[in-house]
Amino acid sequence: MNTILDIAGSALVGGAILFIILHLNIFSSQQKFTSDKELEIQRYSKTIAEVLDHDLRKVGFKYVGSNPFITTTEKNLSFYSDIDSNGVMDVVSYSLSDSLKAYKTPNPRDKILYRAVNSDTIGGPTLGLIDLKFTYLNNDGQKTAIKDSIRYIKTEIWVQSSEPVDTAYIFTYWEMTIHPRNIKY
Repeated sequence: MNTILDIAGSALVGGAILFIILHLNIFSSQQKFTSDKELEIQRYSKTIAEVLDHDLRKVGFKYVGSNPFITTTEKNLSFYSDIDSNGVMDVVSYSLSDSLKAYKTPNPRDKILYRAVNSDTIGGPTLGLIDLKFTYLNNDGQKTAIKDSIRYIKTEIWVQSSEPVDTAYIFTYWEMTIHPRNIKY
């Protein structure tokens, strides 16, 4: 009788240990997936920020007029700059698509950031971008709608994971304020 109890007890303990090992394996797989998605959105937001930073620092580069800004709204920005340093004045524009344009992605909220230089529009991958906002600031750091008083461009981007983690999409927010060196005072 003791042998049967020993075997049953051993099976019970062995089953509990196997259950713990399987649970730990599932948990570590979920954590790795979550960590990978967090790293993905950080990389994507950094890529978007680097592109915006490069171009926005060149607002008015080699522009001889008084004000290099063409369009200055929350969702659209256009300006003059010799963006590629080839001696030809370019019109650089940024705009954000609606979420229906990014139909090949699992995330229903992501959008495409369009960058146009003159008439050549480039719409890259979504990189999880769900929103973009430009705010224009004067010398005192106050919001302004007057193009001649813009000295800083505050850019905010929201990026979400391409796939849901558990039941929700994780996101990150990136904010940067840029002072274009070529704006005349």
